Amino acid sequence: MSTTPQDYVQQKAAASGSSFYYAFLFLPAPRRAAITAFYAFCREVDDVVDEVSDPGVAATKLAWWQSEVGRAYSGQPTHPAMQALMPHVAEYGIEARHLLAVIEGCQMDLTQSRYLDFAALQRYCHLVAGIVGEVSAKIFGQSLPQTTEYAHTLGLAFQLTNIIRDVGEDARRDRIYLPVSELQKFDVKAHEVVSGVYSDRFLALMKFQTERAHALYDKALALLPDQDRRSQKPGLMMASIYRTLLREIEVDNFQVLHQRIALTPLRKLWLAWKMQALGRF
Repeated sequence: MSTTPQDYVQQKAAASGSSFYYAFLFLPAPRRAAITAFYAFCREVDDVVDEVSDPGVAATKLAWWQSEVGRAYSGQPTHPAMQALMPHVAEYGIEARHLLAVIEGCQMDLTQSRYLDFAALQRYCHLVAGIVGEVSAKIFGQSLPQTTEYAHTLGLAFQLTNIIRDVGEDARRDRIYLPVSELQKFDVKAHEVVSGVYSDRFLALMKFQTERAHALYDKALALLPDQDRRSQKPGLMMASIYRTLLREIEVDNFQVLHQRIALTPLRKLWLAWKMQALGRF
């Protein structure tokens, strides 16, 4: 039995077990179809970096995806993720530049494994998370231009939460997203992170990262216009899930070098439902 592009992206989104998936469940069907296809595209290009060990092969695959975006926007998508996404791009204002920015962010992962300072890290986060937030806000039904700034800020908070959660996992792949200037400020050596060495210096560094992430969640929520609060509930669900994860990491005293701290699917679903039904964290 052949699967349709819609089946393909649904399976791709569900298999990820991501917090995003739980937020999609509450959307009306057309918006759910659009965000599921967009999310599947993001997963596809992200998986190239995470799953292809040869950087040359990964670069070739990402170049193929750049070409595929061009084909898709000229009416000839060949990949099921793009075939599922293209019927929605006009309705929700999804442009080729948005998709190419996400690919560019993944290309940075192939060429860069350290970031000198927070400004450099922010550029990366803008591509892999801010743009994703911007497109998601459009699909969810944003009505005011100010909501885009909220979406970018929330995307940055999500990405910093991921970086905090994945410090150990990333370091084992020789990637350290914590800015070099901040490692130096707290006197934490890269080899200590790679070797999984906990210290008071490391805990102070992680506390600093976490406080910045919390400040960005607060800033994002303050930026969201009341008029768009209802439409942006899926993003607020994700914020509830991600911020709960961040607090769990804090409670666990930043034990992120040897393990990946996660919330159970049931807890994610509960947090999403609570935001949907009660409108609160």
